[in-house]
Amino acid sequence: MSPEIEPIRIIRGPGGEVEAEGRFDSLAADILRHAGFLFEPALRGHWIRLPFDMERDWENQHATWAAEMLTAARYRVHLAPGLHAGAPKSSTPPTPAMTAQAPLGRRPRR
Repeated sequence: MSPEIEPIRIIRGPGGEVEAEGRFDSLAADILRHAGFLFEPALRGHWIRLPFDMERDWENQHATWAAEMLTAARYRVHLAPGLHAGAPKSSTPPTPAMTAQAPLGRRPRR
């Protein structure tokens, strides 16, 4: 990436929606999709945004996650100050814990 390329900006729009602006290649678009952003057709290309009405905490977490993934892929990113989420405990949702149980009618071995 050359320094004169404008950063990808993740901002909260005038209507309260979280959107991404700037120039993207296919990898950046895939990263944004992976973080939950939608690509809606518009007159001048695509409107790239998170789903509406998902609550601010959810939007901030996904915007921060997208910025972290784009930065890790060496893109220049500007994340609006109001979109920073607290330090995440993990980058992916936790998996449910599974416990092993003896089949019905059998005693567990000791």
